[in-house]
Amino acid sequence: MLDLALPDGDGIELVRSMRDWSSSPILVLSARGEEKDKIQALDAGADDYLTKPFGVGELLARVRALAWRRGRNDASEPVFRVSDIEVDFSSRRVKRAGQPVHLTPIEYRLLTLLAANAGRVMTHRQILREVWGPAFVEREHYTRIYMVHLRRKLEADPAQPRFLLTETAVGYQLVR
Repeated sequence: MLDLALPDGDGIELVRSMRDWSSSPILVLSARGEEKDKIQALDAGADDYLTKPFGVGELLARVRALAWRRGRNDASEPVFRVSDIEVDFSSRRVKRAGQPVHLTPIEYRLLTLLAANAGRVMTHRQILREVWGPAFVEREHYTRIYMVHLRRKLEADPAQPRFLLTETAVGYQLVR
């Protein structure tokens, strides 16, 4: 369940972001009752939309319906793997060689962005906008610093990375 009125971000953007890595049902709860708001949320990837105020019985029925439809899909939560690195998006856990790896929230967001776009080069500006926010798109040194941290934690030889690659003067990519 997701309320679109988030204190620290846009609910529609969160729905879009979740759809990059999760097939979990999303039920939007919102005071916004206009048709355009519902269409925007559903087009972003929400499964259902419930306008406030609503009754508890209706909420529970919608949750049951989403759970029932989910039960009919055998799609499990995605787990991204490359070599001995495993990112479980649903539990927000990262392992290397079967051992848990502690990542800071920024490191985790950076890794999940690269994993969701595996094989594609992400520019410094794209990474900064998605991980830090639009106000930080001119701070390329942030990406460099955090890529060093990720490589130290995930690559066998951080000086010779095999998965977290630099695209000189462009950005980074995670390759399989």
